[in-house]
Amino acid sequence: MSPRRSVAEARLTRERILQRGVAVASVEGLEGLTIGQLAADLGMSKGGVLGHFSSKPALQLAVLDAAADAFLRIVWRRAEPEQPGLPRLRAACEAWIDYLEHERGIFPGGCLFTTAAVEFDARSGPVRDTVARLHKLWRRLLATEVRTAVTAGELPHDTDPEQVAYELVGLFMALNQEIQLFAEPQAAQRTRNALNRLLAAG
Repeated sequence: MSPRRSVAEARLTRERILQRGVAVASVEGLEGLTIGQLAADLGMSKGGVLGHFSSKPALQLAVLDAAADAFLRIVWRRAEPEQPGLPRLRAACEAWIDYLEHERGIFPGGCLFTTAAVEFDARSGPVRDTVARLHKLWRRLLATEVRTAVTAGELPHDTDPEQVAYELVGLFMALNQEIQLFAEPQAAQRTRNALNRLLAAG
């Protein structure tokens, strides 16, 4: 086997582990993610998984990064081509609804980041810090689009971008709960109704 092929195969194996890890963590939480379970699910030895991730925290961090990449691809990349400001913000919110309502291929248990926030909010350490960093990054992206919308006159001039981003995150955490815990069929439409009020033009 050539070194190049060996590296490529190692990369593919790592991607398989992470893909399965994201799926498991969305259902079981990051604490429910174990090297033994992943090895069994993928038909690998524990040593094979440990060869890519030296510890459970390292695996958790890598899964978070992979999940963030998937989330940005599913939600943000769909909205990014839209005009900056309110059009892009509304497109991102619609893609976010679709992600929570229908994305079960990558996240069979719903939003991994909502689960991780509840799991780690009272803890300390690098996993908790990464969860917080990813949430702050997303909130910053939302606030930037709100700020652009205000500058363009698409939202009232006295709109507080940080406040709107805060409310958007709360609204979508509620949507995840309504879908996952209550299987509420009207949850998506209720969210759209709330968005229409929150993002009403001045």
